Amino acid sequence: MSKHLFGVIATPYGIAANNRGENEGNITTLQKLLWHGEIHTTVSAEAIRWAIRYYWQRQGIPVNREWLETENDHKWNDPRWLAWTDPSGKGKDQARLIDDDVLGYMVAEAAKDDGSDKPGSAIKRRGPLEVTRAVSLTPFVGDITFNAKSGNKTNTSLYGTEVHATRYQYGFGLTPQHLHTPANALKLVDAVAGLAEVAGNQSRFLFDFSPEAVVFRWTDDFAPRLLYGFAPVGENKLGLPDVLGRLDMGDLDPTELVVGVGRLDLLTDQTLATLAKHGLQPLGIVNAAAEVKTRIGRDLGIAS
Repeated sequence: MSKHLFGVIATPYGIAANNRGENEGNITTLQKLLWHGEIHTTVSAEAIRWAIRYYWQRQGIPVNREWLETENDHKWNDPRWLAWTDPSGKGKDQARLIDDDVLGYMVAEAAKDDGSDKPGSAIKRRGPLEVTRAVSLTPFVGDITFNAKSGNKTNTSLYGTEVHATRYQYGFGLTPQHLHTPANALKLVDAVAGLAEVAGNQSRFLFDFSPEAVVFRWTDDFAPRLLYGFAPVGENKLGLPDVLGRLDMGDLDPTELVVGVGRLDLLTDQTLATLAKHGLQPLGIVNAAAEVKTRIGRDLGIAS
């Protein structure tokens, strides 16, 4: 039976601004959605996946889609994915790179001749990693900063930026057996535990997307059962109502869970007491990542 890795992450508290450069008139807007009947801000799964790839690149791990900081653009190291599509021919001397393995790839090409009966083609690999949208833990109340550009004035000299002081939570899922190199699952855990900037306004705002709290689940179960499991409590604490409820009802096996926090008083006393009742003691973020990597390595026979 295959094993599956799931996780839910809550970021530190910070000030988020737009991470896609969208605007309405002179206002740079945040992405929003209706969540439990209230307006919340959100960060796309693609932005998180991009940050995971960039983490690997900065760690010196070869990636296919490499970001060039000075050119503010990317380059493809294997633009035709020959390591995957022609491994015994043109791609025999090329390695299968981690971002193609974990995140997948696709390029669609139209038919070469207009009006041809021959359809276009696509080079694609479905990425085994699934990532949810990040959703703010608190509603958006409409905060905007107003700014004025220096120098010569134009109709865009006065502008505003929507900002949101909040935490974000998001979830992910991965079946390592679907990877060409199952050991890449360990590098995914490292990336999730060390994720840096994901949201920002044209690189002028930094929002830390590393976990301040995380729950990993290493299981035979196909269903995650813990995505979006965190809930804010009071000014600066978090609860895990959905996770604790499923533990109490027997839907989650506590031996499959690893809980990590940046500080022990981040979780409510009731949360800590319920976790303890099920034999779960929160670890630090780094130690929680190391523990789940040990379990993955043990069960899949790979070195962590």
